[in-house]
Amino acid sequence: MIAFVSGPVAALAPTTAVVEVGGVGMAVQCTPGTLAGLRVGQEARLATSLVVREDSLTLYGFADDDERQTFELLQTASGVGPRLAQAMLAVHSPDALRIAVSTGDEKALTAVPGIGKKGAQKLLLELKDRLGEPVGAVGGQGIGSAVSASWSDQLHAALIGLGYATREADDAVALVTPQAEAALAEGAQPPVPRLLRAALQSLNRTR
Repeated sequence: MIAFVSGPVAALAPTTAVVEVGGVGMAVQCTPGTLAGLRVGQEARLATSLVVREDSLTLYGFADDDERQTFELLQTASGVGPRLAQAMLAVHSPDALRIAVSTGDEKALTAVPGIGKKGAQKLLLELKDRLGEPVGAVGGQGIGSAVSASWSDQLHAALIGLGYATREADDAVALVTPQAEAALAEGAQPPVPRLLRAALQSLNRTR
């Protein structure tokens, strides 16, 4: 197993970082939150999980070991593959997921693209004794408010990390804000990965 990769960041894309390790570029699948903390040319260390399939080897990268461990634990639930596990971590932090599972918060799980009400109920049952207790303080906020308050910051940081200027990132966030507000109006959390794709499309059109 490849436990981590460390080296200069050679390239960034909406879902992938390329880290140079010993002269080899390692493509690592990452969430927008993880990508936001990376800069091309700067040193990075990503905890990683290698997913082996018959026709592919995919390396998933995380900001720390806690995210990596949570990613792997989520996949012990039936129906949860690496892409869905990563989507869950793109929307919620490991502690937010632990709290959601321990409190039976269906709404927090249905905020993840690809998880419906029945799927959330099933996951709550299967993951109840697997994720463990929260390890950090969440403060007085509920899970939903913590995520919804930070979607724009996550998106802005991800765009800056991809090399866009602050003004371009500001404009792109403003353009997708109606989509985020629509999600909030429906009681869901803004889907940061989907908003990032929409923001990138708007930036490509204006360049």
